[in-house]
Amino acid sequence: MTLRVLSAGAAKGLVGDLEAAFTAHSGTALEGSFSAVGAIRERFEGGEACDVLILTAKQLAELAAAGAVRDVSPIGTVRTAVAVPEGHPRPDVSTAPAFAAAMRAASAVFMPDAYKSTAGIHVRSVLAALGLEAETGPKLRMFPNGETAMRTLAEEAPAGSIGTTQMTEILYTSGLVLLGPLPPEHDLSTVYAAAVSTRATMPEQAAALVALLTGADSAGLRQRSGFE
Repeated sequence: MTLRVLSAGAAKGLVGDLEAAFTAHSGTALEGSFSAVGAIRERFEGGEACDVLILTAKQLAELAAAGAVRDVSPIGTVRTAVAVPEGHPRPDVSTAPAFAAAMRAASAVFMPDAYKSTAGIHVRSVLAALGLEAETGPKLRMFPNGETAMRTLAEEAPAGSIGTTQMTEILYTSGLVLLGPLPPEHDLSTVYAAAVSTRATMPEQAAALVALLTGADSAGLRQRSGFE
C-alpha cells in the first residue's frame, strides 16, 4: 500500500524524516511529490491522485470550504530566509538597507518560482519595494521550487551568489550557510498545514500521517527543521 502526498516544498524535509517511522508503524509506504505551492494546488485541483495535501493554512482553508479536504491541522510557521554557499562571503541581511546592499553586490540570486511559490512571490515584491527590480532582474536564477534552487546554489553557484527561499529548504540543503530571515521590515512568516483529501483512497492512513506531521511527537523535529 502506498499513501500519496502532494506537498509544498517547504515540508519535504520533514516528511522525509518521518517517512521511515510512519511506514514502520502503519505498514504503508509514502509516495511524495513536492513543489511550489501554486503548482501543487493546480495539480490537486486538476485531479491528481492525493491522500494527504500540504499547503499554506490559507490555501487549505479555502479548499476545505470547497469540500476538497478535511481535518486541516497546522504544521507550523516558516520564515523566508537568505543563504550563501559555504566558503562564500556572508553579507549582513538583518536590515532592509543591508539586505538591499547584499542583493546589489550579489553576482546571482537563486530563488524559487516568483509567480507560483510563496517565497518567490514575496521576494519579488520585496525587490520591487526596495527599488531593485530592474537592477536585480538579470541576476535572478529562478527554479520550480526552493529545494532545487538551494541545491543548485550549493553545488553550482558562481562566486558572490546569494539565495533566498523558505528556511526549511535552506536547513535541509548541505553546503549552505543560513544568513538569517529577511529583515523585519520585509519578513514573511507562512503557516503551513496538512489535510486529508476527500478523494483519499486510504483516509485512515492519511489521517494518521497528518497526526504525525502535526502532533506533539514530532514537535522537536519540526522546530529543528525550521518550523516555528
